Amino acid sequence: MLAEAKDTSELMVDLAYASVYFGDTDMAEEVDELEETMNELVHDMRAVCILAVRNPREAEAMSSVLQVISAIERIANGAVDIARIVTHQLGIPRQLVADLSEAEEVSHRVMVRDGSTMANRRLADLELPVATGMRVMAIRRDRDWNIDVDGDDVLLPGDAIFLEGPSTGVGLIRDLAGAGPWRPPKPEEDPALTDLDRAVDTLVEMKNISEAAVGLAYSALVLADLGLAAEVRHLADRLDEMQDGLELWVLRAGADVIDPSALRGLLHLSQAAEDIGDQAQQMVWLIEQDEDVHPILGIALGDSDEVVLRVPVAPGSAADGAKLSALQLQTDSGFNVLAIRRGGRYVYRPRRYVVVEAEDELIASGPDEGRALLAERCGWRLDLDEETGEVDLAPLRTGAAHR
Repeated sequence: MLAEAKDTSELMVDLAYASVYFGDTDMAEEVDELEETMNELVHDMRAVCILAVRNPREAEAMSSVLQVISAIERIANGAVDIARIVTHQLGIPRQLVADLSEAEEVSHRVMVRDGSTMANRRLADLELPVATGMRVMAIRRDRDWNIDVDGDDVLLPGDAIFLEGPSTGVGLIRDLAGAGPWRPPKPEEDPALTDLDRAVDTLVEMKNISEAAVGLAYSALVLADLGLAAEVRHLADRLDEMQDGLELWVLRAGADVIDPSALRGLLHLSQAAEDIGDQAQQMVWLIEQDEDVHPILGIALGDSDEVVLRVPVAPGSAADGAKLSALQLQTDSGFNVLAIRRGGRYVYRPRRYVVVEAEDELIASGPDEGRALLAERCGWRLDLDEETGEVDLAPLRTGAAHR
């Protein structure tokens, strides 16, 4: 249930941002429907936690599970708040809608048409991450949701698929699904940098940072990494500062706009992004305070749709000296680099132009089936212990194994 709740909350956030981007009321309402699923999961998980505790020591460990459950629930609530910008018509400037297409990743929904390339085919056969760079997060068939998507799932005409990836893949996905072309909105050309421009740019960055903070928080829990936990706290603090600046710019911009009601969505969206970052911080508090973290957290978070892998870059490997864009990790393995550890410091959400160096350590999340390829690009052969689930990295070249 914990793994399903994590995946559901992430899907809700992706759908909520996509509903703003597309101005899609139906997509926003689907976030509300997923909220009902989340509420049931949270209720059942809390009941199980209470039933599982038999002594004070177990109560202390189980409190860590309840804290993560609460954080996941609040992240889902943040998604609902974002979706309400569309359902309540709070107003979003056209500049923001256009700039969201430049975010690290965009979400898209498309309906599979009868006779299209996707219709009646297995996902594994389509190889969408390789062909388009986008990965399927969920499939809705009639009113039933499938958020535990795997390669054996067959797409049928009428299925609505929800994907995430670079904006360049949207057109390719729509062609494969037999859908019409999509032209993203473009703002009117205005060479002057206004307070509204600053607010919009800040908000897009807040979206990226909040999503990075959540991904790093899950990584910190799975890996018990104090350095990652400190980075999450830094990102949460930065979100607080960015929200303060954004509120000032929006208020200034309101003085120049005849109807400032169109700016309400900016404030609403910034508060939601800041709340999501706060929940990431709540999760890593457990690591920072050296709390007794229940082992079920590592098991459950590792059992979700995406797994977290920490891989050092071996000298002479394909990754050594290469730009992230040239490695095509997301396209080939489905893995997204959350951070690069270099010299004891972290570079979060590294851009495509960042050059990877030997002795760097990549912290990445992605599908289980892509782990071996990611390890290979970094110069390692991945060996998995089937009994313990522990991963060993054996060098492709001469050298010592790494665990």
